Parts: sequence; C-alpha cells; structure tokens
Amino acid sequence: MKPLLFFPMAWLAGTLIPTVVQPHPHVFVDAGFFLKFDAADQLVEIKVTWQYDEFYSLLITEDLQLDRDGDGVLTPAEGVLLTGFDTNWDEGFNGDLELRVDGDLVPLSGPQQATTELRQGRIVSTHVRQLVQPIAKQDGPFSLKAFDPSYYTAYEIKLPVTLSPGLQGQCMLERIEPDIVGGLAQMQAQLLRIDAGADLEENDIPLMGGAFATEILISCPDA
Repeated sequence: MKPLLFFPMAWLAGTLIPTVVQPHPHVFVDAGFFLKFDAADQLVEIKVTWQYDEFYSLLITEDLQLDRDGDGVLTPAEGVLLTGFDTNWDEGFNGDLELRVDGDLVPLSGPQQATTELRQGRIVSTHVRQLVQPIAKQDGPFSLKAFDPSYYTAYEIKLPVTLSPGLQGQCMLERIEPDIVGGLAQMQAQLLRIDAGADLEENDIPLMGGAFATEILISCPDA
C-alpha cells in the first residue's frame, strides 16, 4: 500500500460515530491513464499517472529529506530516492484501481516500470499494470475506476485518458460521474441504525470510496 495512505477502521469509527461526521479525504490525487492495445487489438496494460497535491508532496519530500534547498528541483540522486515511493504495496492491495468487463474484475499485475518526478511542487508518478490475460477490444466495454475504498485518498480523473495511437479516436470514452449526495445519504442512513460503540466491520458497513469514484467506460467497435 502507498505510504501514509492507510486508513484504519478505528479512525473511521471514531470520526463517524456517534456524530455521523461525513468521511472526507486527506490526500488528493489527479489521475490519468494510458490504455495500451497490442497489434491484435487486445488490451494488454494500463499506464497509471498520479499527481499528488502540494501538501502531501511536501510531506513526502520532507520525510525523505529531498529538495533541501526548496527550489522544487530534485538532483538525479534525489530522483532515484523518490522513484517508487508509492509502489511498495502490501500483498493484496489493488493499487486503488479497478478494471471491469461485464461487471467482472479483470486481474492486473503489480506495479511495474515506476517513474517519479517533482513538477512545480507536486510529485508525479507513473507505473504500469499489465493484464494477466489480454482482452480483445470488442469484448468491452471496459470500465475503469480509480478509488481508495476508505476514501482517505481522493482520486479525480483530471489527467488525460488515452489509448494506443491506432485506436485513439476510434473508441468512445464516456465519463460517468458519481452520485456523491446519494452515497453520503446512504452511509448516514446506515450509521444511524447502529450503536455508537458498534464495530463497523461486524455490522457490515461498507467502505464507501467506490461510491464517490468517477467511472470511465471505453467502448471500441468490432471493425
């Protein structure tokens, strides 16, 4: 899991019960994606770009003792130290990314080919997730969501979502925004039904990050 992004259930319980304070993120990430198709028009990998907010970027650079002169430029050695800071994941962590076809999760590899740089005070990192089994473009549509289930980190798809050059402009990309008001109302209704000291996991209270996630649908023609 990415460092400093762990969101314990005890914290969620303490902040939402009994006052039912709504969940809110602490780290903000602008996300973008490049979907790579091979020569047979099969989706084979997704390149993920994360651009962190200024405050979190400052915390990371200070924690790693980087950019000590504060000029916003890393030396080559500092760049090496920063690269991969957010791809040392715990086993089972899904990388805050879900790819689905016909509602079924598509297995993805762990992060590969990590890069990291500092741009105007914001850390920008990339990594590649390969599909365990390539999927033909006509077997879509592909549903792509970036979210932290705990909503400690808020992902917003502000960076480009692009495809391999041969398919760019031939496939339709649809952006579906979440019903945030409805999601918050659902969570509040669930919390009001349980006791203040109750364990959220034992009461099957779901983590709501997915309810606040933008969905990108990619549909490609057969021909």
